[in-house]
Amino acid sequence: MSLWDSFWGIFWWTIWFFAFVAYLWVVFAIISDLFRDHELNGWWKALWIVFLIFLPFLTALVYLIARGRGMAERSMRDAESARRQTDAYIRETAGVSASPSDEIAKARALADAGTITEQEYQLLKAKALAHQA
Repeated sequence: MSLWDSFWGIFWWTIWFFAFVAYLWVVFAIISDLFRDHELNGWWKALWIVFLIFLPFLTALVYLIARGRGMAERSMRDAESARRQTDAYIRETAGVSASPSDEIAKARALADAGTITEQEYQLLKAKALAHQA
């Protein structure tokens, strides 16, 4: 009788496969967290890696208990940094200023330099104030 011939064989194979994939995800999360942590000495990182190789389940459990909070904080900090960088890139690419007052100041500088007329300045000012509302 083959594994694939019974429902329970397939069921248990699926459970073990899921557990294995979940374990791999945890190991990769731990390794990436080790390299992301700049406060941890290189020797400690190497020691964690060695223990992950020789005592994988116990080491993963101890790491998640001992360093789980810091792991979450580093992950949130990196996500926030990535969000800020993305927002800055979008703002820069779209040519959107940080605030309407910046737009008005730029328009005033252009008007003072004689690049645009007073009427064009008033139009840019009105647009900047309209974006604020």
